[in-house]
Amino acid sequence: MLNPVIRQLADNAARFRTHVCVGLDPDIKKLPDGFLPTVDGVGAFLREVIKASAGLCIAYKPNISFFEALGIPGLALLADLRADCPAGVPWIIDAKRGDIGNTSAMQARFLFDQLGADAVTLHPYMGEDSVAPFFDYRDKLSFVLALTSNPGAATFEKLKMASGATVWETVVSQCVKWHEQWGNLGLVVGGTQGELRDVRAVAGRLPFLIPGVGAQGAAYSDVQSVAAVDGHVAVINMSRSVLYCDSSHHFAQSIRDELGKFRAI
Repeated sequence: MLNPVIRQLADNAARFRTHVCVGLDPDIKKLPDGFLPTVDGVGAFLREVIKASAGLCIAYKPNISFFEALGIPGLALLADLRADCPAGVPWIIDAKRGDIGNTSAMQARFLFDQLGADAVTLHPYMGEDSVAPFFDYRDKLSFVLALTSNPGAATFEKLKMASGATVWETVVSQCVKWHEQWGNLGLVVGGTQGELRDVRAVAGRLPFLIPGVGAQGAAYSDVQSVAAVDGHVAVINMSRSVLYCDSSHHFAQSIRDELGKFRAI
């Protein structure tokens, strides 16, 4: 049976005619006019962002670090914002977790049970026992880092192993096997990387969460044409280029206009 979060992402892409996910990465120094540079100001801004983007994106992806930087009130805000997410729109918490088994079990409990995540991001480099506690939440979705969008991806992810495969190819192949067992995996694949088509060839039908579009330089159309063809689920994240597209009082309409550029006719 298809994982419910994967199904919802596919349904939303068809219903809203887009693959855009809005990344919620609040920077207190970049709030538009009229919002106080406080946690309450951040909350008011993000609630307006969610209202403005409803029906124009298939998911929301709050990055937990931007809320952690605001202290305990920031984490409380992240928990409270979950109620503002429209029904049927997955809430992907970008936390990049993965530790020894008993620690990962606590991380999964916090992200899924306390913060209400539908999906999370994980790093796989400590092995199966570090990610299995997340996979055990069968009705949730875990996006595992495969080939990331940052320049430092070349340091480890693109290294050739003794087998001749790169590290990212090894990770993706293992995730395919894990998905066959648990049925609830996806991959984080940077839109800035030229190997996107190669990753899809190894990954089969695993859903992709794709950062790097917008402020980091990748073009939505290029990524969409490779990652979202033939019914594949592709969640194309856009953060700064949407959140801060307008610093005036007209920011909400500017967000709608910006997101409207990525809807299929």
